[in-house]
Amino acid sequence: MASDLFYADLPPLEQFLALANPNNYTDAPVDWYALITDVVASTEAIARGQYKEVNVLGASSIMAVLNAVAPLEVPFVFGGDGAVLLVPPAAVHLAREALLGVRALAHASFGLDLRVGIVPLAAVMPQHPVRVAKVRLSPVYCQASFIGGGLTYATELVKANPTYRLDLPGNPITANLTGLECRWQDIPSPQGHTLSLIVAALPSGGYGNEYLYREVLEALGGIYGGGESYHPVAPAALHLSVNPGRLRAEAKARAKGPRWGDRARYTAQAYLETLVGLGLMAGKVQAGGVDWGQYKADVRAASDYQKIDDLLRMVIAGSPAQTEQLVRYLEARLEKGHLAYGIHVSDRALMTCLIMDRRDRHFHLIDGADGGYALAAQRLKARLQGKVQNWQAYARLVQRRPQRLEPPLGIQAG
Repeated sequence: MASDLFYADLPPLEQFLALANPNNYTDAPVDWYALITDVVASTEAIARGQYKEVNVLGASSIMAVLNAVAPLEVPFVFGGDGAVLLVPPAAVHLAREALLGVRALAHASFGLDLRVGIVPLAAVMPQHPVRVAKVRLSPVYCQASFIGGGLTYATELVKANPTYRLDLPGNPITANLTGLECRWQDIPSPQGHTLSLIVAALPSGGYGNEYLYREVLEALGGIYGGGESYHPVAPAALHLSVNPGRLRAEAKARAKGPRWGDRARYTAQAYLETLVGLGLMAGKVQAGGVDWGQYKADVRAASDYQKIDDLLRMVIAGSPAQTEQLVRYLEARLEKGHLAYGIHVSDRALMTCLIMDRRDRHFHLIDGADGGYALAAQRLKARLQGKVQNWQAYARLVQRRPQRLEPPLGIQAG
């Protein structure tokens, strides 16, 4: 069907700032479906030290669906502890089985509960639009973007209405996670701070979400000096880990069996592959159609450190002084009723990789360490509850339900 090729045929934009223009978006086909996942009680899991496992499950949701529906191109956005994807009707059954497999894997291998929902856009779009765009960030990577409020509304439907949830048994075997890799060391901020930031435009401010996000991005450029200067991934800071323990979360997700021996065999194989990768990059070898001397720069270019999925989500590297300046700006806009925001401060970023083809189709999902987007979302909710009188009117802007609040490094929780 022609609608199956909707995303593949969507012309890519060439600049991220163009995503802040609503005229650059196209309505999603009404017969498509929204797939929504998130780790239940993710903040409690993070408090127990499972932030890498939480990230891996969010990424696994994407990898399993992409493998299930390949070679079909579908849009997705990674949210740290979950993901949102759109698929056409011809692919929804395959995607459903893949996500049930990831849900079973989450319980069996990680002891975590992955909430999975499927919402037909026909149930969403009469209430809120679902509009889609994509931007070319590198020759190998186009990133999806969503506006209109429809996917946030669909997320609330999944949380509130069991009709849209997949509370069914699954089999981990149906989750094909080939290409999921977590082999880079954590990426330190060159100036000390790595921020996970979520911004929600408030209707009370008289702004459309898209126009406010453009203003926020322009303000960030003024504070940090442009997108390249606050990019959290520097090629010089990218190092493959030679610690086998770093492969633990990946091995739990991808080992062919649940036993210790299965994971040990997988870890040994992945460790050998890592050593080979270190040699190829050090020698700047061209092999397998990959320029390994250029590979770190390609990884950086194909990283999703900034995106829009009704909310503006960013992982930003900068100095403590720049963090303070950004918080002052956001607080001023908050006091005027233009936006609400959540922020989490760490000193490094995490990278989880989706490798469809290392030559020309690889994506790299970025989050802040020690909680990242999940804790930023927690603080966003606190801001909305504290500043918005009619909470029900804006509940659709919130995509997580965390419980515990902690200020990040002395900055007021927000």
